[in-house]
Amino acid sequence: MKRQMTIILPEVNTKATRKKVEAKFEDYRKYLVTLPSDFIPKITPTYSVIPPVVTNSFHSSTEDIAIERIELEKSRNEFMSKIHKAVNTLKNDERFIILKKYMCHDIGYDLDIWTELGIGKTKYYEVKDKAILRLAFALKIEVYKKKNGGK
Repeated sequence: MKRQMTIILPEVNTKATRKKVEAKFEDYRKYLVTLPSDFIPKITPTYSVIPPVVTNSFHSSTEDIAIERIELEKSRNEFMSKIHKAVNTLKNDERFIILKKYMCHDIGYDLDIWTELGIGKTKYYEVKDKAILRLAFALKIEVYKKKNGGK
């Protein structure tokens, strides 16, 4: 008699996974807006009573802000690229829903989206839920349910 190998896959916690995906889209929408004004270099001179110190480091506040801005822009571009690649893995209807609901400047309303798609409310939420799960796996942010003691 042959023994069969059984693989027990963990179950996805859909509510926690949905929250993580929606949090990523909140970050995405924050990145869509411009950088805050505190990253703009100062153009007014500042004076102090402390005598200047001669060192070999050449950093001004403008250079520091420019470097910080470049690093922020780089991390922003990497994040946006990661989100775009994940969304591009979705099926057409799923992608349409995600783009309209989370990625436009104006947040889409579910009723408007399912009307525009020409599908019913139940079908819309099924497609949307599948899209969110696919995104969670593509972004590697899915959350699994914890096992109950020894089952």
